[in-house]
Amino acid sequence: MTLEKHPARTGGEVLLRGVEITRRWGGLVAVDKVSVELRRGTVHAVIGTNGAGKSTLINMLSGEFPPSSGKVELMGIDVTAWPQARRARAGLGRSYQRNTIYPSFTVFENCRLAAQADAQKPWHFWQRADRCEASVTAARKAASRAGLDRVLDRQAGLLSHGQKRQLEIAMCLATGPQVLLLDEPLAGMGAEETERMLLLLDELRSGHAILLVEHDMDAVFRIADTITVMVNGCKIASGDPEFIRNSPEVRTAYLGEGH
Repeated sequence: MTLEKHPARTGGEVLLRGVEITRRWGGLVAVDKVSVELRRGTVHAVIGTNGAGKSTLINMLSGEFPPSSGKVELMGIDVTAWPQARRARAGLGRSYQRNTIYPSFTVFENCRLAAQADAQKPWHFWQRADRCEASVTAARKAASRAGLDRVLDRQAGLLSHGQKRQLEIAMCLATGPQVLLLDEPLAGMGAEETERMLLLLDELRSGHAILLVEHDMDAVFRIADTITVMVNGCKIASGDPEFIRNSPEVRTAYLGEGH
């Protein structure tokens, strides 16, 4: 089964919005007044060369650190001052460039721990965590949706690279997010693993708003509904894949004239 090219979707309601967000590190402006909207039912890709500000942008949206100026709204609520954990509990899931799994634990245990962190019950201190029905159910459902239901009992550190990236997404799904911020989920993947991940993202699109930071341009143009291009911390273009492909500014700054 392969991912078929689809017409760009306009999507549903805006679930996450960054409004002219800026991040300064001393005299360095890493991200300069960038606005972005993530709509339910769509994949919004952010592309740019190394140092363009993509990871800084995703870090501000997720709450890893606050913007120097501008604001972030999650489901219509101003969450600019909210820490990452609070945003996660409110429906925002995030993956990183590097694997952030527990390699000595099984696939199921990784997912259960993520679900458990989202639905903490400190007043049930006498109950064994691994017997929390809600966490167990969420973990199994997330692993299955990410295509890992056949390796639930496998030690996470023994998974293939592609499966580890799937596990990271499964751990996000176990928290019940509505927004997914995915930082280079295709990095280091072969063709078969990339195809499997794109199919997963295409399936997840319907119930989520997805931000995808990625360097694989072929994959981006296949999966994205909207593409934002960043150069030196600034947004130079944003639109559907056809608009971006035909933009002289983008071709000159990033894609290259022959793309």
